[in-house]
Amino acid sequence: MSRVPEAFEDGPAFIPYLAVGDPDYESSLEYVEALERGGADLIELGLPFSEPIAEGPTIQSAVVRSLEGGMTPTRFFEFVEELDVDVPLVCMTYYNLIYQYGDEPGPRPFVEKAAEVGIDGFVVPDLPAEEAGPLREACDEFDRDLVFIVAPTTRGERLKRIMDQVSGYVYVQARLGVTGAQDDVSDQTGQSLDRLAQWDVPKAVGFGIKTGEHAANIVAGGADGIIVGSALVDIVAEGHENGDSAAEVADRLEAKARELKDGTLRGVEQRVPHPERQ
Repeated sequence: MSRVPEAFEDGPAFIPYLAVGDPDYESSLEYVEALERGGADLIELGLPFSEPIAEGPTIQSAVVRSLEGGMTPTRFFEFVEELDVDVPLVCMTYYNLIYQYGDEPGPRPFVEKAAEVGIDGFVVPDLPAEEAGPLREACDEFDRDLVFIVAPTTRGERLKRIMDQVSGYVYVQARLGVTGAQDDVSDQTGQSLDRLAQWDVPKAVGFGIKTGEHAANIVAGGADGIIVGSALVDIVAEGHENGDSAAEVADRLEAKARELKDGTLRGVEQRVPHPERQ
C-alpha cells in the first residue's frame, strides 16, 4: 500500500527533491538521508533521464552529473533498497525510462519493481493525462500513487482529465517555465489553488521555493505541502564544485531542510480562512 497519504496526516508536508546519484552514488545516499533528518515528510527521488525537458539549468546539471556517475534504472532501484529512511518515496522521472524497463514494453514491469523496493508513487512530467491509462492501471494494480503536475494555465477539460487520474497529491506548478529557485513567490499560486479547491486531494506547490519564508507564504496561502528541488540541488552542486566532503554537504542539506520545514509550520499559524478552499 502506498504510504503517500501519511505525509499529509499531521499538516502540510515538506517534500524535497534530489537527483539520485548526484554527484555519486554513496554521497547521494547521505544527502537523501540528511533530508529526512531535516524534517522531510516525503522525498521525491529523481531518476535521471538524458532529456529532462521540464527542468531548469540547476537540475539539468544534476542529471548530467548523475548519468556520468553511472546512474541507471537498475542502480536507482538498488539505491532505494539501500536507503535508510522511513518517509514515503516518490520517483520523479520520464516516461521513456518507465516504458522501456524490463522484458516487456509498457509501464507494468517498472511499477512492479518500484513497488517491490519501496517506491510509493510517481511523477512523470512528460506524460500527458490523455496517454496515462496504462501507467494508471499499473499503479492501481500495485497500489502506488500517480502524481500529475498542474500548470497555472491548466484549465477546463484538460484539468478535469488530470484530476480524474491523480492520486496521492497534485503537484501545483507555482509559475510558468522550468524548475529553478527564485527570489520571490509567484502570485499565480493562490489562483491555482482556487481552481483545484473542488478536488479532495492534497495540493503541494513547487517551482521556485527557496527559503523558509517562501514556504511559510505558500502554506499560509492554503497549500497542503511545498516541493523544493533546485535550492537543495544548488547545495549539492556547490559542495561538489568546492571539493567539500559528503558529510559537510549533508549537514548543509539537513540545515536547509529544517529551515524549509520550519517555514511550513509557521505558514499554518499564519493562515487566514479562505471561503473557496473550505
